[in-house]
Amino acid sequence: VLAQEVSSPKPNQAAYIAASYVKFLEAAGARVVPVMINKTLEEYKTLFSSINGILYPGGGVSIISSGYQRAAKIFYDLAIEANKRGDYFPVWGTCLGFEQLMYLTSEKSQLSHTNTSGVALPLNFTPEVKGSRMFEAFPPDLMSALSAEPLTENSHQWSLATLTYDTNEELKSFYKVLSTNTDGNTEFVSTVEAYGYPVYGTQWHPEKNAFEWSRPYIPHSPSAVRTTFYTAHFFVSEARKNFHRFQSKEEESKALIYNYNPVYTGNAIPDAPYEHCRSAPGF
Repeated sequence: VLAQEVSSPKPNQAAYIAASYVKFLEAAGARVVPVMINKTLEEYKTLFSSINGILYPGGGVSIISSGYQRAAKIFYDLAIEANKRGDYFPVWGTCLGFEQLMYLTSEKSQLSHTNTSGVALPLNFTPEVKGSRMFEAFPPDLMSALSAEPLTENSHQWSLATLTYDTNEELKSFYKVLSTNTDGNTEFVSTVEAYGYPVYGTQWHPEKNAFEWSRPYIPHSPSAVRTTFYTAHFFVSEARKNFHRFQSKEEESKALIYNYNPVYTGNAIPDAPYEHCRSAPGF
């Protein structure tokens, strides 16, 4: 999971990963390695050869110029090259991560402002969803609930307008659109998967339904929580297709997120977007 800068760094707290992303992946049987920002290209290449997939989380940093963006581009490029060689390596982007993927693929900043900074929405599925990898294992009743009930939490002010996608050849040729949404004025793309690569993105937050309780608009119904776990199961099942590994158990142990102490931020920062984060020296 990719870390990102904090808005007001403190000693030993320069970057963070929201704990909900860690719990999200662990709930499907994965273990998490934090991908620190501002490492060298060689360090990132070594780490890439040791991990089985990468998740770009939501947040509030620049998708054009930040430590998050630089690391995301390096791992995106490595993943594309690896998949071309038959080395299956999945990439997932949530919210900011979704926007980062759109920027990396098109090499353009072309997001539209939308009124979606705190709202749960049903998904407007496109015909492409019937042949999708992402939703293939979702039960029919959950698919019906996703299309009828506000189960997907949105915390973003910027979106990829459907019209922008329709007129951008790089995005159209790389991603199929599985769902859209609207803020009442602008229709935007909310779920994608790449045609030829295991690259996936949701503008909504699947991890929040089961693991975040800081906002009243986060859905916690049984169907909402099932959405969290089916989404996590899908991405972790993609990562299981990759056979990268650390050179030793000791190296693996040092890389895992268990080396960092979680910090509760819900009370200390009333407007914090996440209930917990992991932080430690340089992290």
